[in-house]
Amino acid sequence: MTQTPNIPPIIESDEREYRDSGVPSTVNIAGHPLHPPMVVFPVALLVGAAATDIAYWFTKDLFWARGSFWLIVGGLLTGIVAALIGLMDFIKIGRVRKHTAGWAHMYANVTSLVLTAINLGLRLGDPTENLLFTGLIISAVVATLLGIGGWYGGELIYRHKIAVIGYGDRDQV
Repeated sequence: MTQTPNIPPIIESDEREYRDSGVPSTVNIAGHPLHPPMVVFPVALLVGAAATDIAYWFTKDLFWARGSFWLIVGGLLTGIVAALIGLMDFIKIGRVRKHTAGWAHMYANVTSLVLTAINLGLRLGDPTENLLFTGLIISAVVATLLGIGGWYGGELIYRHKIAVIGYGDRDQV
């Protein structure tokens, strides 16, 4: 018998979800969901951009500004791919939309992508011009939003059993 976790839920919890096998992702290869392994790229790149912005702030070395620029480019591109994959599951799996965690996950991550695009636009041409402090603040906010969005993504997977290997009903709450 599956044991109910003793960690209090941040938003909501449903005892029935602990007992079913879970809902598989609609975007997968051989049953393995693609969204969870894809999100590691934009998260790593955009958190790295915040770190290199801080390094530039302390050193004023152009290397860090250029590094931030390319980390933001890579984070935005891989973030768009991860968002499209996640959006397909969001649309096709009703259980995702029925949980506040699904909406919070989407809002936090879409907001981080919009802010990342703005951050990139500010740095086009001269990567140092708007880095201090506008770019640095945006990078820090994006890193924070990714942490929040990641938490809610974890809630969807581990608490609500969405995008796991299972045979549950996609539309069941």
